[in-house]
Amino acid sequence: MSQPLPAIRIAPFKAACSDCNLHQLCLPVDMSSEQLLRLDAVVDERRHVDRGEALFRIGDTFTALFAVRTGFFKTCVTSEDGRDQVTGFQMAGELLGLDGIGSDRHTCDALALEDSNVCVIPFAMLEDLSREFSDLQRHFHRIMSREIVRDHDVMLLLGSMRAEERLAAFLLNLTKRLHARGYSASSLVLRMSREEIGSYLGLKLETVSRAFSKFQEIGLLDVKQRQIVVLNPEGLRALVGSGNH
Repeated sequence: MSQPLPAIRIAPFKAACSDCNLHQLCLPVDMSSEQLLRLDAVVDERRHVDRGEALFRIGDTFTALFAVRTGFFKTCVTSEDGRDQVTGFQMAGELLGLDGIGSDRHTCDALALEDSNVCVIPFAMLEDLSREFSDLQRHFHRIMSREIVRDHDVMLLLGSMRAEERLAAFLLNLTKRLHARGYSASSLVLRMSREEIGSYLGLKLETVSRAFSKFQEIGLLDVKQRQIVVLNPEGLRALVGSGNH
């Protein structure tokens, strides 16, 4: 009788900022080769997160930031009535975990919308390195500032725009971010559901679906379930502009 094969353990992928084609999105573009190699020693592993699984949850101890290498995430909190409220969507080249810096505990859930990989950046080691490299410190200050500005933009979006204007602004922002990563500026596959988009924009599912249908009817989009082609970006921008009263 043959013996069972021993279990195979796969060690975590070693991350390397110096050879990553996304490092100009995550990191200062003027970091020297030596500085990138030093950062490689801090970014010690790559973690795989299956679709639907949590990278971290509310209340988890904060120890690291996570740079999305591949895939797509949503962050969410639980509202008072028990519903999940989506607070953001993160894609390749963006950071997760900044919410935990202030209290040493995560204040939201981060869930993978598709099979994803992240680079793990231990925060204590990153702080030590930032003291040596002022460029790195300034960059992370800019990232935190950008998150604050993004939160303010969402508050303005929810407070001053009609449903169609909110969806137009969301799609323009999404295509802009994807284009910065080398993807098409007009054709995309939505990783999030219409219900998740509605939660983020403060809209009901039916309202989001109606807005997509209307955009197709008037020639702004071609919509085939989650496959979206932006036919008239200027029309979307005009919609957003009409909401800036």
